[in-house]
Amino acid sequence: MTEAGTARRLAAGVATVGGGLGVTLGGLFALLRGEAKLARRAIGARTTKQLPPPGNGVFGRGRGKPLVLAVLGDSTGVGLGVHRAAETPGVLLAAALAELAERPVRLVVFAVVGAESRELPEQVEQALAEKPDAVLIMIGANDVTTRTRPSVSVGYQADAVRQFREIGAEVVVATCPDLGTIRPIAQPLRQLARHWSRQLAAAQTVAVVEAGGRTVSLGSILGPTFARDRAMFGDDEFHPSAHGYAAAAAVILPSLADALGVWPAAADRGLRKLRRDTVRPVERAAARAADRPGTEVRPTEVRGSGTGPRGPWARLRRRLPPELPTPDEAERAEQRPVG
Repeated sequence: MTEAGTARRLAAGVATVGGGLGVTLGGLFALLRGEAKLARRAIGARTTKQLPPPGNGVFGRGRGKPLVLAVLGDSTGVGLGVHRAAETPGVLLAAALAELAERPVRLVVFAVVGAESRELPEQVEQALAEKPDAVLIMIGANDVTTRTRPSVSVGYQADAVRQFREIGAEVVVATCPDLGTIRPIAQPLRQLARHWSRQLAAAQTVAVVEAGGRTVSLGSILGPTFARDRAMFGDDEFHPSAHGYAAAAAVILPSLADALGVWPAAADRGLRKLRRDTVRPVERAAARAADRPGTEVRPTEVRGSGTGPRGPWARLRRRLPPELPTPDEAERAEQRPVG
């Protein structure tokens, strides 16, 4: 559907939800622009300018050469909104991976606050120099707020995945969160933001899987939870709190660990079949993942072929979020800083 078609459908919904608001299409666009300005002003006034301490370091005390985990993306990859490095998703994941792998994990964070997908190439170049074993990319929200076309956004993401896959690194992309849960965004803009973010999340899944990576849906797991629980948000009501980042990291961990071959098979036993495995064409898998809590989508084969009559095959899997190390445990797991 075109953007004009989406706006017409939204306008029809506003007339019902808003108690006969009765705006014209032109009036709707003016309303959306006004709501966007108010939301940006409210979020900007509350957002902390202080970044959490750098979390780069080596975690775990097992034997062997450290696995290298690189984190790319935007403020969610940085952990903006928390006050301790141990509360950031990168540190939580590095500490948990070290425990699962029984060997050290070296964390290197290249994410930048405010980054859009078009800024990924610079981060990719820096990360490639570290020769990572696994890469986590958390990006998408700023592409939605700047109204970058999904086809443009996912092009940069697919290029990043391909470059990392060429050196043998495993890649997990946490797709765009549901911006319809952001309280400073008023209706009807909130409804439109939800549609845009889910649209981008589905496009991300198709592009990433076709490039050889995996995606994990954050919007579907965090959206309803964030909408119910204000403790998931930081002071600006836009970025996650420490509790929110921990919830996101718990959803991401199984996919990262499985990609590295350190996720215990026993952890997936006893799950309902629909939670465990579903194979579908990638576009259908992407659409389903956008509406299903914590769904992983990855490339797969059917009868020895990665492509069927409706395009590449993809495997969906939904795991129960595991327990992560607490921030105090993550701090104790750090061996030494990396410059």
